[in-house]
Amino acid sequence: MRVGVPFQYAVALCAIISFARGFCPRQPFVQCQAKVAATRLTMAQITEKEASSAINNVVNVLRKDKEANQELGRLTKTNNVSGFGSPRPGIIAVRFNASFQKGGMGRSAIPMPFMLGQSEKTEGRGTMVGQVKASVDAKTGKVLEASVFRDLGYGRSFTLKV
Repeated sequence: MRVGVPFQYAVALCAIISFARGFCPRQPFVQCQAKVAATRLTMAQITEKEASSAINNVVNVLRKDKEANQELGRLTKTNNVSGFGSPRPGIIAVRFNASFQKGGMGRSAIPMPFMLGQSEKTEGRGTMVGQVKASVDAKTGKVLEASVFRDLGYGRSFTLKV
């Protein structure tokens, strides 16, 4: 009489389980207490005030650099801070978004009510938002490296030569 294939697999599985039971300990796995070694990586903590002064230093350097003004435009404002920290002792790393404006005043020609002329409202023409990533020396405040990613990383990048 011929035995079916699923039955043969079931018999083989039972044989493997009964053979493996001889090598396994009789204690359940819950009682096994393995010791895990935990490693902590401590980084230097910086305050928001230190990060703000580092961002101000980077903004001042970007505003004074002629090549940055020609390539990116005039830095008009910082929009928001993405993050800050200290990857190595004595170094402050900052990342923030900044608006650069290349040409024109950016004023709109929207007429004001009651024939009072045109408004002075800025419209945002020619404005590019870039993400600035920089490293600053914590003691001296000198900018060690800075790069600006145009269009929030989807365009070209500009590296400041320090």
